[in-house]
Amino acid sequence: MDWGTELWDQFEVLERHTQWGLDLLDRYVKFVKERAEVEQAYAKQLRSLVKKYLPKRSTKDDPEFKFSQQQSFVQLLLEVNDFAGQRELVAENLSVRVCLELAKYSQEMKQERKMHFQEGRRAQQQLETGFKQLENSKRKFERDCREAEKAAQTAERLDHDINATKADVEKAKQQAHLRSHMAEESKNEYAAQLQRFNRDQAHFYFSQMPQIFDAVVSEDFSHLPPEQQRKRLQQQIEERNRELQKEVDQREALKKMKDVYEKTPQMGDPTSLEPRITETLNNIERLKLEVQKYEAWLAEAESRVLSNRGDSLSRHVRPPDPPTTAPPDSSSSSNNSGSQDNKESSSEEPPSEEGQDTPIYTEFDEDFEEPASPIGHCVAIYHFEGSSEGTISMSEGEDLSLMEEDKGDGWTRVRRKQGGEGYVPTSYLRVTLN
Repeated sequence: MDWGTELWDQFEVLERHTQWGLDLLDRYVKFVKERAEVEQAYAKQLRSLVKKYLPKRSTKDDPEFKFSQQQSFVQLLLEVNDFAGQRELVAENLSVRVCLELAKYSQEMKQERKMHFQEGRRAQQQLETGFKQLENSKRKFERDCREAEKAAQTAERLDHDINATKADVEKAKQQAHLRSHMAEESKNEYAAQLQRFNRDQAHFYFSQMPQIFDAVVSEDFSHLPPEQQRKRLQQQIEERNRELQKEVDQREALKKMKDVYEKTPQMGDPTSLEPRITETLNNIERLKLEVQKYEAWLAEAESRVLSNRGDSLSRHVRPPDPPTTAPPDSSSSSNNSGSQDNKESSSEEPPSEEGQDTPIYTEFDEDFEEPASPIGHCVAIYHFEGSSEGTISMSEGEDLSLMEEDKGDGWTRVRRKQGGEGYVPTSYLRVTLN
């Protein structure tokens, strides 16, 4: 990649590329619509063919129906009729679920593309205006510098000229000083304008960062720790279920209203409710698919949480590395961990730089509440020096009270017999639950 080709702004290229994608989407929508029409016409022709060759009389009254050949032919006609019904169903699904959804999606993409390109053109205009102002300030600064240098040379020449009067010399020096002052002001103005231009451009680009961050964040919340991912997925499932129930209730109400219109035509036209019923049906199908998708992600997240807990309960031959994530921040644990033992350990050895790193995951739903009694017992397999905030030191073989299990982030909350409470690596413990 080099400047002038790949590394310049590709505004026109991006505009052509996105327009090509929207055109392709519109072509596909037309293709699906025409295919649905073909399927509908094919089903209609099949039904006409079946109707043409079906016996006019009832099969029970037809004396030829007792022969197996006639029965087979009638059965074949019925199967063709069923096949015609399948083609009608395919045509209906293509028209309702594919064409309408794609047309709606295409319209949304066009509106979003229009909005983004309007912002892009505004940014380009601001950029060009800023460049012009900077260029004008630069030229003014260069002109003032040349005039100041010329005035300084004139003053110096008159100062060495024995024929020049003292008034001429003073006037030349004042002129040189004035030009120098004007050049200094032009320089300050140019620097301030350059700084303002850079700040405005940075503000414009960084204002788009939340959108970029939202795009980077995965839909399955895999960027979060397993426990937080599980909670977020459960929230999404609950929200989708509430929306689903609302759509189901709305569909039932529309069906009842349609029945009332059919029984009492003067109250309204039943066919006017068909689009709304179809829309609610599509929303129900979409929400069901989203619930299934989030449930599958939730199952994977729960399996990872269980596997992490199972690994943390097993004993290791050598001390494993502490978790890369920082322990959860809690005011209660920090208050309890201020014991005499912790003060002595902190005074003997200064905290390492690694322990002072900022937490990677700072998104916790709620601070833990201190339980009334321990939920288990644990023994320290290895020595751990709790140097970071929220952690606690422990010695190899020390008996500890288990206050809170590992939530999937690699840390377990314990309490020492001598007093003090905090987090230690789960892999450094042998845990026994009550």
